[in-house]
Amino acid sequence: MTTAREILLVPHLFRESNIESAARAATLLEEADITVRLLEQQRMDAIETHPVLSGLKRAAADADAAAGCELVLVLGGDGTFLRAAGYARAQDIPVLGINLGHVGFLAEGEAESLEQSVRQVVDKTYRVVDRMTVDVTVTDQAGEVVGRSWALNECSVENMERSRVLDATLEVDFRPVSSFGCDGVLVATPTGSTAYAFSAGGPVMWPALDAILVVPNNAHALFAKPLVVSPNSTVAVESEPTTSDATAVMDGIRRIPVPAGARVEVVRGARPVRWVRLDDKPFTDRLVDKFQLPVSGWRGPRGQAV
Repeated sequence: MTTAREILLVPHLFRESNIESAARAATLLEEADITVRLLEQQRMDAIETHPVLSGLKRAAADADAAAGCELVLVLGGDGTFLRAAGYARAQDIPVLGINLGHVGFLAEGEAESLEQSVRQVVDKTYRVVDRMTVDVTVTDQAGEVVGRSWALNECSVENMERSRVLDATLEVDFRPVSSFGCDGVLVATPTGSTAYAFSAGGPVMWPALDAILVVPNNAHALFAKPLVVSPNSTVAVESEPTTSDATAVMDGIRRIPVPAGARVEVVRGARPVRWVRLDDKPFTDRLVDKFQLPVSGWRGPRGQAV
């Protein structure tokens, strides 16, 4: 007796080509007797008369969206993937991204390999790895919890008043490191090191590395370089009581207000994101491909197959 299979489909629906890709994926899955559950989102009017997508089972965009599913399949760019990763993480199931956007650094497959990727899902010829997350807690000046959240890429503490700097103190393992005026501070995972933290001057970290990356954002200080700290460290950003309000932004999606005098504490996440790998290609190849890095002239080790 076989167990019924079901997959949550999370497509980016703002382009006609994306809608047709979602329909093709759904058709392939249903032909393999896999039920497809479509996430409710904006622009659903674009599919209400679609011959394939309009007939799919729907799921509300909440923590139970992927309940009972074996996998979350994402068709879109990195923003769509980050939103969908939350539904997978809530149910502790894997998430697979197929890039229909621009860079698509988080995706395992590309638009041209959609059918092959779906077949690997059908045949279960993929493997799953854990990607580190961070848990975030914001407390106010009185020590009361303002909010809690998590991130796959980064927690960005951002100044709300652009006419002023955010006066903050960076702390690692409950000891102060430096105080400075800044636009904010980024606390990122290895996965997030190629995103906002990279744009702010941080290093690229291989995803197999266990570490937390801290990047002051436009800090007015002599010592404001990125830090790579232990995955077991506690990183905190404390704002001065007289400074402007800030906000903690997780993966560009979830927000917690950070009033003046508040503390943002970031630790390794209690639950990782389970990440589908479709092949064994090294991260180096992904880095070169996605950033279109020049590698002409490379010869490699002599006499060895690479």
